[in-house]
Amino acid sequence: MTIQFNCPNCRELIAFADKHHGKHARCTACGQRFVIPLAGDKAAKKIKPPKEQAEPIPGFYRAVFVESWKLFTNPKNATGFAFILVLVVFKFFTAGLNFSLFIQGNWLSFDFYIPLGWVLGGAAWGCLFWYYTEVIYSVGFDQDELPTVTIGGFYGLIWIILKSLYSMAMILLVVGLPYIIASLVLKWVQAESPMLLSALALGGLFLLPMAILTTAIGRDLTMLRPDYFLVPIFRAFGPYLVLVVWLGVAAGLQMYANQYAGQSPVVATGHLLLNLTVQAFALIAMRSIGLFYRHYSCHLPW
Repeated sequence: MTIQFNCPNCRELIAFADKHHGKHARCTACGQRFVIPLAGDKAAKKIKPPKEQAEPIPGFYRAVFVESWKLFTNPKNATGFAFILVLVVFKFFTAGLNFSLFIQGNWLSFDFYIPLGWVLGGAAWGCLFWYYTEVIYSVGFDQDELPTVTIGGFYGLIWIILKSLYSMAMILLVVGLPYIIASLVLKWVQAESPMLLSALALGGLFLLPMAILTTAIGRDLTMLRPDYFLVPIFRAFGPYLVLVVWLGVAAGLQMYANQYAGQSPVVATGHLLLNLTVQAFALIAMRSIGLFYRHYSCHLPW
């Protein structure tokens, strides 16, 4: 169901899915922040006075390149960092737990491949993606400390993992759809075009930060639309490049971050430190995505 209500400042008609009630949002017409009401007959509560005009908030670059480093010195962020550390260590040491189970019978024999390491690694990535979307959401609405880790028990953890992995898959599918279509067409016509495929792959990676922002703030996968991506990118191209660079650095480092596979303690320690470095850059990238929304939400068409 949809909750329809008027902006508490400019009276612009606004609509959200009812699952978003109680969350913070911003009017795209006047910039007023408010709490989404429980139902359409309820008034939205103002959070703070709006800006006089819906225009970018200055200070984006300082917030990204100067104030982001305060994350690592604020003692209130210890719980968030501990959560990330546990997930990285867990993923690192369980990656090699894939094994085969061979059952010998009198007439038939079976060889089962059990990808336990893949399953546990996927669960860790699901938790990390969930937490980073929480970081984006909290930063987007003026909270500079890492969000509280609230799991909700075992079943809550399973739901977080499954929902996050599904969201990750949908995001990658949407930004990679041109590449997938081009690959299938080229295969069908028995042609090759490495330059085209490379360009489409880079284009998908370029759109990835905006897709993550839309999912983290909008909390609705139906908002993964090209017009929602391209309009703010063109209107704030320079700041958006900052998001692409930070996320690109994290992704590039991840390509060299091997997991534990019986290496010597010295080598394993080096790989583990590289995995932690990846998450440090990813954290700054996610904070930068949240800051992009905070400073340039006036350019978002939703």
